[in-house]
Amino acid sequence: MSSYYFAMIGTKDNPLYEAEFSSFKNAPSSSTATSSPVSSTSVLPGTSQQQLPGKSQFTASTKELLPFIANASLDLIEEQMWSTQALNLGKIDQFYGINISAYLTQGSIKFVLLYDSNKDDNSIRQFFQDVNEVYVKVLLNPFYNVNDAILAPEFDYKVKLLAKKYL
Repeated sequence: MSSYYFAMIGTKDNPLYEAEFSSFKNAPSSSTATSSPVSSTSVLPGTSQQQLPGKSQFTASTKELLPFIANASLDLIEEQMWSTQALNLGKIDQFYGINISAYLTQGSIKFVLLYDSNKDDNSIRQFFQDVNEVYVKVLLNPFYNVNDAILAPEFDYKVKLLAKKYL
């Protein structure tokens, strides 16, 4: 079973959103995803209760390193963003068996996905594009300021549904 750590990094290199989950395939039905800063046990009113991706299988020592690895990859992302016009940077690095993929939004927000499997680049690209679409909807909220942490449970729920769909 594959484990994933997804982080959105703001223009000031501050974390906007982060979530940790495993692939939905072969996940036990009792497992839940862990997320920061929003609890993953909430189900939105008006939505059917769908099973979200399971809890990640990263070891405790690896979990401590995930934010560090994501922040360390920012140098590689910023180096590549000036040499390409593509928003999807694809797999940019590997650190102790953890693959790192990145995506840039038009507003220079960085999406970083750390994973421990050989996942297809097309599904990761599609995940990034759909999360970007959900993020744009957050930006349209007049009460949201760019570079603020995303605390909306709706956003957390939608990201996890996209993870279930693509990862």
